[in-house]
Amino acid sequence: MVEIRLTNTRTRRKEVFTPLDPGNVRLYLCGPTVYDRAHLGNARPVLVFDLLVRLLRHEYGADHVTYVRNVTDVDDKINARAAATGRPIREITEETLGWYRADMDALGAERPDHEPRATDYIAQMIAMIEALIGSRHAYVAEGHVLFDVRSYPGYGRLSGRSVDDMIAGARVEVAPFKRDPMDFVLWKPSDADQPGWDSPWGRGRPGWHIECSAMSAALLGPSFDIHGGGIDLQFPHHENELAQSCCAHPDADFAQVWLHNEMLQVEGRKMSKSLGNFFTVRDLLDRGVPGEVIRFVMLSTHYRKPMDWTEAKAEEAGHILEGWFNMTDGVEATSAADPLFMEALADDLNTAAALTRLSVLSKHEQAPALKASLRVLGFPDAEDIDWWRKEIVTLPVVGSTGNTPLHLEVIGKLLEEMQEARLAKDYATADKLREAMVEAGLGVKIGATGPSATVPKGFDVGRLKELIQQAE
Repeated sequence: MVEIRLTNTRTRRKEVFTPLDPGNVRLYLCGPTVYDRAHLGNARPVLVFDLLVRLLRHEYGADHVTYVRNVTDVDDKINARAAATGRPIREITEETLGWYRADMDALGAERPDHEPRATDYIAQMIAMIEALIGSRHAYVAEGHVLFDVRSYPGYGRLSGRSVDDMIAGARVEVAPFKRDPMDFVLWKPSDADQPGWDSPWGRGRPGWHIECSAMSAALLGPSFDIHGGGIDLQFPHHENELAQSCCAHPDADFAQVWLHNEMLQVEGRKMSKSLGNFFTVRDLLDRGVPGEVIRFVMLSTHYRKPMDWTEAKAEEAGHILEGWFNMTDGVEATSAADPLFMEALADDLNTAAALTRLSVLSKHEQAPALKASLRVLGFPDAEDIDWWRKEIVTLPVVGSTGNTPLHLEVIGKLLEEMQEARLAKDYATADKLREAMVEAGLGVKIGATGPSATVPKGFDVGRLKELIQQAE
């Protein structure tokens, strides 16, 4: 077993991971609010935790890890979407959750062991809020229940700030019924057009933060091993979760390790609709970018560093994976992943170093170890996918057998024409042919024996014919 070390946001140190119970390692990831498609940044914490779960299952056993990722299906954004579209809330959340699952499946992320919906745990939330009121960590005001941040001395330790600093440096909604500007809502009233449940404080709905505390306690216990999400959740969401959970369960310590991934950029800029660089996971998949390529690019940067998605990185990832899949196709994997690869992965999920090690295995043609290591990273076996498979057409071209596919005959004929033009030093014609083939989607290379073409899966020979006619 390798020694796993993780950077704990709570202590700001890289620590040796020691589970509370090696027979049941428990993790919780803040999941989606289901009102719209998942954008690319939403996928990063999912892939980070997917890799962490795979590593833990590799070391502790598949049956000794419990992974929970919640679904927020009661939220003001969902209410707004329902009001704007006239569609029922349940219809919107069901559809969006289906999209989310399909998109994460396409990236190779395994489904969590539990995927609790907030609306199924309202009773647990109400019970936790009652306990917080009973211990004087929460109070009722004008139909709201609020958590009293001053009642918990540890408030601010996760994010490294004091309450007074937070008030001075943040724009806080100061409702007249709050005792302190930083107090946050546990329960709020619902009007007739909003979803609501009966409670001791009237018909209403939970605040955002309480749902994760109630669901993690119900499914993992008041103390568990790892909690995580994007760095944008560190404050206030995770800070509030930690405070209310520790106050509701004073004999427990909530999550032992907090893992936060950094944010995502696109071509060196913050992803934003106003900049025109905002896109969803489905946008990329529909453009023909394989899920394995998206996964590779996302894992190529350490989770604690900002990640920059670029077209160049995606293209390079595709080429690398094509080579690795080609090498491992039909090869029987070793019984264990490469030891140096595992050491890199166990060192705070150092995926950049892990991928570098896979490059070394590839260069030394250690296909069995490469295949076993790729499985740990969550990539499928080459035999189970086919987007990477490509035909290579080279000179001399073998004559038609009567069963030769049309596109191979057309491409072979064009390669011969290109070679004849080059030998005759008619470079203008050779260049026109090459440009048409490249524009049609072929990869064209000039080698010692002449030109060759790489044919991608799904190649459209009709498009190639049109381009050749235009060039003539």
